[in-house]
Amino acid sequence: MLVDGTNSNTASIASSYAGEVVAGFAGRAMNEQQRSKLVGRSMASGGALGLGIPTLDVRSRVWFNPDLLSRNYFVPGVAVNIITLVTLMLTAMAVVREKEIGTLEQLMVTPIRPVELIVGKTLPFAVLGIVQMAVVTGAALLVFHIPLRGNLLFLLACTVLYLMTTLGMGLFISTISQTQQQAVMSSFFFNTPAFLLSGFAFPIRNMPLPVQYLSYLNPVRYFIQIVRGIFLKGTGITVLWPQMLALLVYGALILGASTLRFHKRLD
Repeated sequence: MLVDGTNSNTASIASSYAGEVVAGFAGRAMNEQQRSKLVGRSMASGGALGLGIPTLDVRSRVWFNPDLLSRNYFVPGVAVNIITLVTLMLTAMAVVREKEIGTLEQLMVTPIRPVELIVGKTLPFAVLGIVQMAVVTGAALLVFHIPLRGNLLFLLACTVLYLMTTLGMGLFISTISQTQQQAVMSSFFFNTPAFLLSGFAFPIRNMPLPVQYLSYLNPVRYFIQIVRGIFLKGTGITVLWPQMLALLVYGALILGASTLRFHKRLD
C-alpha cells in the first residue's frame, strides 16, 4: 500500500488503519492455515502435533528519503533559493547601476540594439547561475551528503530554463527602478512570496485551495519540483516534462516582455 506523506496527519491515520486491516487479515489467515494443517497431520498420525506457522508482519519503508533526514528535503530547495536570489538581484541592478553612475547615455549613443544590450547584460549572470548551481550541487554532495540519483547534465539543462525566468524578471525590475535600493527592494518583493508559494517550507497540498491555484503562476514551484525530483527520485524528462514546459513558457513570456519594455532612453 502506498501512502502519500505530504499531509503527515492524514498519512499517519491511513497507515494505522491499513496496518490494523493487514494484521486482522493475517491473523485470520494464519488461524485457518494452522487449523487445516493440524487437522491434516492429526488424521495422518492419529494424534495432535505441534506445528510451526510462519508469521506475517507489516513493515513500513519511506520512499526517496528512507532515513527521514530533513536536509535531504531542504538542501535542494535552498539551492533553488540561492540561485534565484543571486541572479534576480544582480540582473535587477545591472541597468539601474548604469542609470545611477551616468554611463547609460554612453550606451545609448552606441549603434548596438536594445536586444544586444540585454544579451550583454544578462549573459554573464546566466553563466554565473549555471556555475553556481554546479558549486551548490557539489557542496550538497560533499558537505551534506545529499543523494543525487538523477543526471547532473539534465539538472544543468533545467537550470538554463529556469534562468530565463529569473533573468527576465530581474531585467524587468531594472527597467522600472530608478535606484539600486529600489531594485533590491523589488527583488525581495518578488522573491519572498515566490518561495512561500513554492512548496519549499510548506507543502502546497496543505495550503488553502485558492492559494494552491495561485501557486501555478509561480515558476519557483516548478523548479523546486524538478530539483527535488532529480536529487531524490532520479526522475528524468519523461516525468518532469510538464514542469520544464511551464518554465519554458514563463521564461519566454517574462524575458520577451522585459525585452519589449526596455528602451535605450533614460525615462
